[in-house]
Amino acid sequence: MVTRKKNGPKRIGFVSTRISGTDGVSLEIEKWAHVLESMGHRCFYIAGLCDDRPPERCHVIPEAHFRHPDIEVVSRESFGGRLRAPELSDRVRELTARIDAQLRAAIERFDLDVLIAENCLTIPMNIPLGLALVETIMETPVACIAHHHDFVWERDRFLVNCVDDYLVTAFPPRLAQIDHVVINTQAASEFSRRTGLPCTVVPNVMDFDRPPAAAAPRGLRAALGIRDDDILVLQPTRIVQRKGIETSIELVRRLDDPRVKLVVSHTAGDEGDTYARRILDYAALLGVELILAGDVIDAGGADSGAAPFSIWDAYEEADLITYPSTYEGFGNAFLEAVYHRRPILCNRYSIFRTDIEPLGFNTIEIDGYITDDVLAEVRRVLEDAAYRQDMVEQNFRIGLQ
Repeated sequence: MVTRKKNGPKRIGFVSTRISGTDGVSLEIEKWAHVLESMGHRCFYIAGLCDDRPPERCHVIPEAHFRHPDIEVVSRESFGGRLRAPELSDRVRELTARIDAQLRAAIERFDLDVLIAENCLTIPMNIPLGLALVETIMETPVACIAHHHDFVWERDRFLVNCVDDYLVTAFPPRLAQIDHVVINTQAASEFSRRTGLPCTVVPNVMDFDRPPAAAAPRGLRAALGIRDDDILVLQPTRIVQRKGIETSIELVRRLDDPRVKLVVSHTAGDEGDTYARRILDYAALLGVELILAGDVIDAGGADSGAAPFSIWDAYEEADLITYPSTYEGFGNAFLEAVYHRRPILCNRYSIFRTDIEPLGFNTIEIDGYITDDVLAEVRRVLEDAAYRQDMVEQNFRIGLQ
């Protein structure tokens, strides 16, 4: 049995469906772990996929991944209808028991004092994992922080379901034993309204005290078929509908300059390839060359090595960042653009308006669509180096503050 230490450094286990790449959850795990270890604590990782952390600190639970075949069956049968088959209930119970046993084994193996549940008690991508975590927390002395990024009520695809009892139990759990953390003020208000529990707002961050070192070009433009005198417009997001890639395509079309090239850095990700086909068709319709660079640009960060070039290389080569998302939990790509001192065209999505815009960042803002004034501002940013430099330095200073 694990006994919780009262004082001194803690042994902390991050739990997630996957800890890999540069999705928002994995990025924040890396940042939190860096801060916690600098304070003297020791961090470990428990997930269905954990391929870019030290192997000796990882405990892989295959059923914890939302892509595990058994979990995919649960997800497919849980949403879209109201009547639950008894076989689904049996499957959820069996998977919950399997994951619960492995969670307890990981706690014992690493002698953990604290679990940090990263979004797996928030959005029901893996229902048995959430239920197993609740059981483990209730039945062991290990402490828990639930770090919430995307709540179930923020995604339309979860509205019609036959698992509301599971959602109420674990997404998020209404347990005072858990300290709850959210990433924006709107989520904080809604969480407390729905659960009656307090929470702490910890926004996503970058380490502006350690700005990126200036790097010489490494050949990314040539690999993408872009000349040195071309204008590289980078959309550093996954290819999912809420990222608003159509807006970036329209922007490039209306700039009407053959030197402007639009690059999307990430792959289609977790939501299929239907939208990827849609934006390719849309770009072809408007006569815009759209470069999907997921095979060339490694979304894993500066040195993960899964592709020839890193996402940081892409930021350093970019002339303009487009971020026309219709919804974001916070906005990692926004922070990364500020960190790399790149000008940003940004849609005023709700969290941007409440948590980011009031801080005074100097961006090219849109309210859902491109206007003539926006086009004029983009052209000025691209053509006036002094104006552009003042903009990005102002933004970096705010980020540092």
